[in-house]
Amino acid sequence: MPVADTIPGQDAPVAPTIRVQEAPFDLAAEAAALTAGRADVGGVASFVGISRADDGLAALVLEHYPGMTERAIARIAEEACARWPLTGCTVIHRVGRLPPGEPIVLVLTASSHRAAALESCAFLIDWLKTGAPFWKREEFADGRPERWVEAKADDDAAAARWNAGAAA
Repeated sequence: MPVADTIPGQDAPVAPTIRVQEAPFDLAAEAAALTAGRADVGGVASFVGISRADDGLAALVLEHYPGMTERAIARIAEEACARWPLTGCTVIHRVGRLPPGEPIVLVLTASSHRAAALESCAFLIDWLKTGAPFWKREEFADGRPERWVEAKADDDAAAARWNAGAAA
C-alpha cells in the first residue's frame, strides 16, 4: 500500500491503519496506539459514527466485499496523508448487524497541529460516506420489510466540497 512522505524527525513514512471488522473497537486504545512513543503529535482528531434508531430502526446491516473495501478506504486515507502533514491515521469500519447505539466507524488523525488533524478527519469521514463500498440494509422493529439504504445527495455534496476527485 503506498504511503505518504516521511514526517520530519521520523524515520518511517506515515502508513494509515485500515481495518474492516465485525468486532467493536476501543476508541481510547486506538488513540493510544496512534500516539504511542510519539513526541511530534500536537493534536488528535476523532470521529465515531454510531447507528441510530431513526424511523423505528432495529438494526443497520453493513455488507462489504473483502479486499475491495479495504483498498478503497486505503486510497481515501492515503489522499488525506498526502494533503495534510499527518503523523498518524486510523480508519476502522464495522460490518455486520449493528443495532442502534452501536459504533459503526472510527476515524482518528494525528498531526503536529490541530487544524491538520481536524480537517483531515472531516475529509476522511465525508469521503468514507461516498467512496467506501459498503451495502447498507435497514431492519425495522415493527416488522416492516427490510430496505437498502440509498446514497444521499447531502453526502455527495459534503465530499465534493473537498474537491478531491482522486479519492473517489
